[in-house]
Amino acid sequence: MRVTGLFHPWVLAAVACVMPLSASAQMDFEFEETDVAEPDLTPPTPGEPSADLTAAIRLYEASKFAEAAMALQRVVDGETGDDAGNVQKAQFFLAKSLYGLKFYQSALAIFDEITRASLGHLYFDETLQWLAQLATQLPEPAGITDRIGRYPLARLETFNTPQTANLYNHLVFLMGRYLYGDGDFETAIEFFQKVQPTSPFYVEAKFFEGITHVRLRRARPAIAAFRTILETVDRGKTPIADKDRIRNLAWISLARVYYTAANRVDPETGDTDINGQLLGQAVESWNQVDQGSEYWLDALFESAWAFFIANDHSRALGNVHSLNSPFFAGAYYPESAVIKAVTFFVNCQYDNALATIGKFHDRYDPIAAQLEETLAQYEDNTAFFEFLLKVRSGEAELPESIRGIVRSSLSDRTVLAHVEYVRVLEEESKRLDAMPAEFQDSAVGARILADIELARSFAIDQTGDLTRGRYNRLINDLGDLALQIDTVELEILTAQREGLSTEAKAAAEIAATGQGEVVVDEEHQLWPFDGEYWRDELGFYRQRVTHQCGR
Repeated sequence: MRVTGLFHPWVLAAVACVMPLSASAQMDFEFEETDVAEPDLTPPTPGEPSADLTAAIRLYEASKFAEAAMALQRVVDGETGDDAGNVQKAQFFLAKSLYGLKFYQSALAIFDEITRASLGHLYFDETLQWLAQLATQLPEPAGITDRIGRYPLARLETFNTPQTANLYNHLVFLMGRYLYGDGDFETAIEFFQKVQPTSPFYVEAKFFEGITHVRLRRARPAIAAFRTILETVDRGKTPIADKDRIRNLAWISLARVYYTAANRVDPETGDTDINGQLLGQAVESWNQVDQGSEYWLDALFESAWAFFIANDHSRALGNVHSLNSPFFAGAYYPESAVIKAVTFFVNCQYDNALATIGKFHDRYDPIAAQLEETLAQYEDNTAFFEFLLKVRSGEAELPESIRGIVRSSLSDRTVLAHVEYVRVLEEESKRLDAMPAEFQDSAVGARILADIELARSFAIDQTGDLTRGRYNRLINDLGDLALQIDTVELEILTAQREGLSTEAKAAAEIAATGQGEVVVDEEHQLWPFDGEYWRDELGFYRQRVTHQCGR
């Protein structure tokens, strides 16, 4: 029997298989060669601007952004007879005027048009720094990194001067994010490493450098990146928001890398070789996560698997005991039942193992059914987005048994960023409603409304699709756990009927070494559990596991 922890904090890239056409199939296709014209990337030369454009630029320079935007839109629409070069100038200043009015989505839409024109636009280079500014105003789902990705990589180096150091650090970080999302991991690492330690983006760049190395299955440089974060936080010389959260996130990230590196699988035999030193470093890293941190329960649960693998069964079950305390009534760690059942099994405590399996099904089978029943009520992404908002506001009509589970599964930072994007768009819509009627009824007012509504519709669909995927994963993971624990039950029944399997015998022999005993050193005291949990004892519980094989 091989039962392993499901937890792996990263997802490996999918591998696509491309099948070539057969020779006969290829003969069925004939292509006529045609000349494809190369796009003209030479920007137009502006002539004398119209009086309307000159007046509009003056309005912008006087910070009269609303009046400037209305006048500039007329130029862009071709109402003033300006040539192509001056129309491009009006387009650029229109985007800046909308930024000044805090209509960030419309500003982004215009900058998007400019970046699509690439070097064929007079203001292609100047737009780059405005995209960086928009990245501080709009959440990540707005897709600003995709626009920055349209620039030649060397273009960013023009900002690598003492005067524009802050902008440069921001731009290389955003370019790294684009390259990471595009799957160009090697180049992404190069850009993350360009961010200077004095930049407020340094720590975040180091995090992405670390997880990029993880994606490339490189443990040592990933560990180095996460340790650099801890050193940076401790030095206190780099501007960092929410230092405690960053420190705890770095520790749990380190633990996950150590844990994965400790489990080496032979590609030929499929056998797992455990590196005890790395496993110990993983446990040490998990222990550094503060009890008050949002990551502490994850650290407690994940380290339980490490203790099980290390055959320290008393600590593995002790962590499970802490997770089941009434202090964490809303916590959702169904896999902890797998740890408990397998621990009892390898120690030949079959009755306890079967009882644990029965409790798992009693609790989680109804939850799985309720989750599927709830999902069936929402047929499209828009409906699921509305469901998400109700879940977050506490207004969703959910059974008590799944209310906390659903809320927790739909509250990760990626989901929250998408929700925030929709909120920002709704705020811009309200801002437009508060503008004078003359502005709302103008061509630029109509443009802003269209930009907001289009982006909002797309954002709602995207958020609904994302959260539906999270919800489906919740159901699928629970189904996988049910299969795992049923496999344990089958092994138990087989062992009872025919004796232990070869693999289970090996596990039982290791369990017989006394790792289920509770050992107290001189710095600790042993207090028997009397049924009452104490908060300051959480994480320190141990459960004696009696080895009963061969009795």
